[in-house]
Amino acid sequence: MEPIDINNVQQELDLRINKEVYIHLETTNGAYASHVNEKAFNVGVYARNISMSFTQAKIVGDGKAFRVGLKLEKGWIYAEGLTDWEIYDNSKFLLAGHDDRGRIMVALQISEKPFSY
Repeated sequence: MEPIDINNVQQELDLRINKEVYIHLETTNGAYASHVNEKAFNVGVYARNISMSFTQAKIVGDGKAFRVGLKLEKGWIYAEGLTDWEIYDNSKFLLAGHDDRGRIMVALQISEKPFSY
């Protein structure tokens, strides 16, 4: 993966506007939370192979971490805290957010084909 370049990521998002795609969205603080702060508890989201089409896509951020929003017919999906990106398997677009120790905290993947399990 490489650090997010806002212009390149926006171009990749624009290529997928109005196409039927599959989304994988995952957030976690996983086991990172409770061993650092015993009062903390684990939180997370996992959604895989959500079939949808978005009409607008936007990446914004301060250069350190970014937010990507996908506008749907009746709402939005967004992921915040993104730091890195890559294209893999020739078509799958992966955006991820890593903390200062390199641990993954958020992932947003977009593909024109379903993700495997």
